[in-house]
Amino acid sequence: MPRHSRLFALTAALAASVAMPAHAEMMFNRIATFAVADNLPADADRTRPTSSEIIAASEDGMTLVYSDSPLGAVGFIDITDPKAPKPAGMLKIEGEPTSVVVSGAKALAGVNTSESYANPSGNLAVIDLASKAIESTCDLGGQPDSLALSKDGKFLAVAIENERDEELNDGEIPQMPAGDLKIFTLAAGVPDCATMKTVTLTGMAEVAGDDPEPEFVAFNDAGEVAVTLQENNHIAVVDAATGQVTTHFSAGSTSLENIDTKKDGALNFTGKAENVAREPDAVKWLDNDRLVVANEGDYKGGSRGFTIFSKTGEVLFEAGNELDHAAANVGHYPEARNKKGVEPEGLETGKFGDEQLFFVALERASLIGVYKDAGAAPELLQLLPSGVGPEGLVAIPSRDLLVTANEADLVEDGLARSHVMIYQRADGPAAYPQIMAALTDEGTPLGWGALSGLAADPKGAGQLYAVSDSVYRSAPSIFTVDTTQTPALITAKTIVTRDGMPAQKLDLEGIAPDGEGGFWLASEGNSGKLTPHGIIRVNDKGEIKQEIAFPAELLAHEIRFGLEGITTVGEGDDLMLVMAMQREWKDDPKGQVKLVAYKPKAKEWSAVRYPLEAAGEGWIGLSEITAHNGKLYIVERDNLIGADAKVKRIYSVALDTFKPAALGGEPPLVEKTLVRDLIGDLRTAANGYVLDKVEGFAIDAGGEAFVVTDNDGVDDSSGETLFIRLGNIEAVN
Repeated sequence: MPRHSRLFALTAALAASVAMPAHAEMMFNRIATFAVADNLPADADRTRPTSSEIIAASEDGMTLVYSDSPLGAVGFIDITDPKAPKPAGMLKIEGEPTSVVVSGAKALAGVNTSESYANPSGNLAVIDLASKAIESTCDLGGQPDSLALSKDGKFLAVAIENERDEELNDGEIPQMPAGDLKIFTLAAGVPDCATMKTVTLTGMAEVAGDDPEPEFVAFNDAGEVAVTLQENNHIAVVDAATGQVTTHFSAGSTSLENIDTKKDGALNFTGKAENVAREPDAVKWLDNDRLVVANEGDYKGGSRGFTIFSKTGEVLFEAGNELDHAAANVGHYPEARNKKGVEPEGLETGKFGDEQLFFVALERASLIGVYKDAGAAPELLQLLPSGVGPEGLVAIPSRDLLVTANEADLVEDGLARSHVMIYQRADGPAAYPQIMAALTDEGTPLGWGALSGLAADPKGAGQLYAVSDSVYRSAPSIFTVDTTQTPALITAKTIVTRDGMPAQKLDLEGIAPDGEGGFWLASEGNSGKLTPHGIIRVNDKGEIKQEIAFPAELLAHEIRFGLEGITTVGEGDDLMLVMAMQREWKDDPKGQVKLVAYKPKAKEWSAVRYPLEAAGEGWIGLSEITAHNGKLYIVERDNLIGADAKVKRIYSVALDTFKPAALGGEPPLVEKTLVRDLIGDLRTAANGYVLDKVEGFAIDAGGEAFVVTDNDGVDDSSGETLFIRLGNIEAVN
């Protein structure tokens, strides 16, 4: 199938997975999230970074075991009830756990104890699942990375990476000592240290053949081990019983078209990359003769997708730009970190019902691609939202479960923690994505993300408009959103231009139709970055026709937290623009922010003050304002995430009490009424942790209310965009 046709097909499939009526298809949906920090002892420092990197399940599927490298521990989670995972403790280990598998009643962990890159060392720890204690260790003679068990339970394979020092000689290889592969014979699930065989992998790869760096290992049913040599761009197949390399081959290269190659603040899928080394990370067998690799790249390559090989090295399928495009269609393309695109890293396989599935973890896009092994060309069934940086996956087909381990913990920046996420396969529909984009006429992604403001088309129910913020500084955009479809569909993208070029120095945070086919836009300024505070008026083509700067009376007290929404009240000569300021400025009492008004005809500025909820940890501010049916609806939120989030609410202010005073005096304080607490909506919309940035709210011409979150362009974010349908919010308020 031609690439464009395949992209149209997979885009349609993703939309269909959400829109299907119940009981039409089996779909994965997230049913629970578990913050790894919840496994810390009660007296532990909860601000210390934790991680879940590689994850495994007990044979009965009731217990999860994961490696936590930053903490130097192996963690346990009780998923007897998968919708309510419980902390089951963690075991501190002397060294850095890098991988873990479960063998019968034991967990086996590879532990890195290296004193330096030049003097690597490590051991294999045997942990009793019942007592959560280390029973024995085997010296590995080097730094372990991946572990894998044979399907019959007879063998354990350990990839000894002896990783390179990326600061030494610009990370060039070779860097000795070389890595290798260890194979153990198991008895009752326990490795016998005396049976350890060392499989030499030197002399095979064209790239630094004397310094192989084994990355990932996997067994097929025939007792063969596939091992990727990532930096060496090579794959070997080893017979576990004899320890002999039966075949090996270069992972080769591929060329890519219609990809985004520039970190320029714009989503532009017109670039190309030629002869890119695949450099696979994870590997899994699809059967005894075919294997699939995730082409992450770590040295000089990374081809952004995955490849299916025969075990003799024949390329049977190449994903190319497919996952980049699929992620972009659902707003998850990592433009700010796009050297390796979505960065496929982890893999898992599993037979669910009659379907052989495989799962691809996209580290930089924070997505899981669910594929059906369909012969010559696998079929993309779903994209699942994951936490930040998914790496490890474990399928539990006996319970219709998939589990992901998300490596990144951003607690030091006040952002998301590392999470383990649980998905269950059941009759559809899929809960995610909730908003996606149509393709361009060329069959490439439209490109969207960081939705920071929302407004309704006053002429027709079901149509909204959204804007993106300064994440996409080189392409500030207005999006047309059709909400009559599920998921909501972004049907058009209009670039805001100045003098025929994409406008610079804008941070769009609010949008309101101007009644003439164009829009009023609110731009949040930041004088430190030479971005002015102000109001922009554009026509239907996105061309800037008017720029209205803040008056001196406002700017005298500025901080960078400016406009976060704009709406219109009245019409004609009486038209008034009303805007929400995000935070207190220097002249505001603590706990009060301004709602600023401007009358374009009279060129008059005025304001009221709005009372904020009391701030606990973090701060409280405003992020949206919408006028509808005699009220101003205002989104008030804290900047906290997950279990720490407390305030994500919609309040209203009656317009008949909204009497702004001219600037320079004392603005009156308005009264607010709680309309809806959104914490529950954010928690249940896709069963993830509570996202911090509720940035858009609108009520369409039919009275239906919508909320959208800002995904920060997938930069230090899970990339999730929740598009929540609240129904007729006025009917109950």
